[in-house]
Amino acid sequence: MPRKSSVVAAAAAIALTAAACGQEGNGLTVPPSSGDPKICLVMKSLANEFFKNMKKGAEDYVAGQGGIKLTASGIPNETDVDGQVAEVEKCVTQKVDAIVLAPADSTALIASVKKAVDAGIKVVNIDVELEAGALRQANLDVPFVGPDNREGARLAGVELAKVLGPRSKVIILEGIPGAANGELRVKGFKDAIQEHQLVLVASRTANWETDQAHSVLGALLTANADVKGVLAANDSMALGAVKAIEEAGLGGKVKVASFDNIPAIKPLLQNGSVVATVEQHATSQAARGIDQAIRMVKGEKVTGWQKTPVEVKTKSSAG
Repeated sequence: MPRKSSVVAAAAAIALTAAACGQEGNGLTVPPSSGDPKICLVMKSLANEFFKNMKKGAEDYVAGQGGIKLTASGIPNETDVDGQVAEVEKCVTQKVDAIVLAPADSTALIASVKKAVDAGIKVVNIDVELEAGALRQANLDVPFVGPDNREGARLAGVELAKVLGPRSKVIILEGIPGAANGELRVKGFKDAIQEHQLVLVASRTANWETDQAHSVLGALLTANADVKGVLAANDSMALGAVKAIEEAGLGGKVKVASFDNIPAIKPLLQNGSVVATVEQHATSQAARGIDQAIRMVKGEKVTGWQKTPVEVKTKSSAG
């Protein structure tokens, strides 16, 4: 009996040592503790085609890989931060191996991310970067897989400027206040405005939503009849903007630049209502996020920003 006990103890010690080495990222990896890894993909609004594409891309990637159990969820609308917190905490309760998160708010999800990490769950941040200062304050190191939103927006703004010319008046439709990607896109738009000597007459939030963009821009056009361009921080708002422009009798006179390259924007690129949007490859973001999560579950060290590409789409390049 003593000999058997010592053998068991030695085996346990070896297993623990191997697991610890894997966690330190020295090239040794260990498999998940119980069968296929369980991954939660938590996104923003599935009413937005961008996140529908992301969900499909994630499911296709997992189907091609095999051996991964994926649960993908979203929220009813872009402002339902509490709903997204509940989705993350549901994943924690289910004791998944990893969470891949596209946060609706860059700071409001930090507490839930910490709860997940403290429970031993790996977390990968995609699409919208969690606020760096809040992560440091919570003592969290969460890798980010996503695009350079500022540069992408700048490139879209440059395309609009080429069409409008210097000193043309423009309006910005912003995303949700506090969302890092929305704030970066506004900065990128302003970079293009300054570089090409456009005139910014108003910058207002429409919270990523089509209906809000329609009403917000409608009021702004009434007050600013000489506006020539609109910079929308996502395509959902661009759809509402185009509707407002047409209702104001300004179709063809006011042009839009946007971000996301969802399927619904392509006809507007072709008819010239929208001069540019930005492809940020939602499907590959999800796939890369899941891939990084699996690496972390296996014990590898993953950290920092893994930049994904942005690509401007115009009528000639939309395909």
